[in-house]
Amino acid sequence: MEVDMLCVDSGTSLVQYIAKIQKFPILSYEEEIQCAKNWYDHHDISSAHKIITSHLNLVVKVAIQLRNYGLPLMDLIMEGNVGLMQAVKKFNPNLGFRFSTYAVWWIKASMKDFILKSWSYVKIGTTQAQRKLFFSLRKIKKRILQHSDREVLSNEDVKAISNELSVSEEDVIQMNQRLSYRDLSLNECIRINNESTKELQGTISSTVEDQETAYKSQEERELKEAILKKALIHLNERARDIFTSKYLSDRPKTLDELSKQYGVSRERIRQIAEQSMEKVKQYIQSEASKFRLYA
Repeated sequence: MEVDMLCVDSGTSLVQYIAKIQKFPILSYEEEIQCAKNWYDHHDISSAHKIITSHLNLVVKVAIQLRNYGLPLMDLIMEGNVGLMQAVKKFNPNLGFRFSTYAVWWIKASMKDFILKSWSYVKIGTTQAQRKLFFSLRKIKKRILQHSDREVLSNEDVKAISNELSVSEEDVIQMNQRLSYRDLSLNECIRINNESTKELQGTISSTVEDQETAYKSQEERELKEAILKKALIHLNERARDIFTSKYLSDRPKTLDELSKQYGVSRERIRQIAEQSMEKVKQYIQSEASKFRLYA
C-alpha cells in the first residue's frame, strides 16, 4: 500500500506540500466507513488510498504541534505518514470509532519515536515513564515558571514534577539538562572571530601522540627495557630471581614467600632485594647518561 504524497521530495517546501494534499477530497463519515470496510474486508487498495489521502492534513496538524523539538517539519510529516499507513492497516471499522481518533495515536507515536531517535546520539526515553517525561517536561516547566521570576527549577519544583509523572527526581534533573542542550555534530561550523569559521572538531585538542612523538616514545621504551635486561645480567642467579619476583612480576611475591622458597630469613631476603635494587639503579643511571635518558 503506497501513496505518492508519503514520499516527499527533499526540495518540496511545506507550502507546496500542503497545497498538493489539499487537492485530495475529504471523505464524509459514510464514505470513510465504507472505504474502511472495503479495505478491512476485501483489502481494496483504492479504498485505503482514499482514507490515507483524506487524512494527510491531519498528519500536518500533528507535526505542527510537535514542531518545537528542533527537527525539520517535513521530516516529522514523513514519519507521521508512516504512522498513518500503520493506522489504516490496523483499523477495525466494526468497533464504531472514527478513523481520525484512532489514527492520531499512530501518527503521534511514529513522530515521537523519530524525535527520540533524532534528539541525541545517546539513547533517551528508554522506558515509558521516561518517554512521558521527555514530552511533558517542557509544558510542566512552563506552567510552573510562568508566574515566577525564576528561570530554573527549584528542588521543590523537581520534587513536584517527580510526583506528578511518577519518575525519580534524578530522572527529572537529567531530562531537564538533556532538553536544555542539544548534541552538536563535530562537523558543525562555529564562528572563531568576525571573519572566519571553523569546524567544531578543529577546536578540540587531541590527546593522541603525533607519529613522530609516538615513535620516539616507543624507541626510548625499548632502549630502557634493553638496559634493564643488561643490568639484571650483572646480578647472580638468586639475586636476579628475588629482584624479578619482588619488583617486576605481575604478582609480586612477599618476603615471607621468598624466605620460604630460599630457606633464609625475611630480613636476609629484604637485604638481597635492596642490594639488588641499588646495583640495578647504578647500572641504569650509568648507561642512561650515555643516551641522555632518565632512569
